[in-house]
Amino acid sequence: MKSHRLLKRVFKDSSVQIIANDMNLSPSTVYKWAEAPDSGSASGIPNPLDRALSLYNATGDPRVIHWLCEQTGGFYVGNAVTASNGDIPQRLGPATSKVVKQFADLLSTVASAASDSKINPREARTIRREWEKLKRVAEGYVQCCEQGNFKQLNREMKKRK
Repeated sequence: MKSHRLLKRVFKDSSVQIIANDMNLSPSTVYKWAEAPDSGSASGIPNPLDRALSLYNATGDPRVIHWLCEQTGGFYVGNAVTASNGDIPQRLGPATSKVVKQFADLLSTVASAASDSKINPREARTIRREWEKLKRVAEGYVQCCEQGNFKQLNREMKKRK
């Protein structure tokens, strides 16, 4: 979905006047964000969504996206890369075992960190890293289920070892 279309939908549910006041902008500026950039009435100034994406694209640094997610109470988890290039699907069993193993790795990390009945900041970071890895692997698994392409999942799992 194009960013201006998303903003148009958002503005149907939110008051542009309130948004403009909260951001110390004029309502006309906020309304311009919901216009197609190639329309004659567009201001030529990219909306905040496009600007954030441009910043990420210019830097290639995922911390930009991570920061945005954290500021809204969430966490960014990139999707696993899957291919729909006609690979012959591999058996489900090995792919499932790899996802279960990743989950077991997370549980092992948690158990080890909690063995002394407290978790220090370093251990918390390790748990977070394992959790993020599990979420990526699980998302890749679900995508492979949807595509019937477990060969690609197995390739992705080998890259992460």
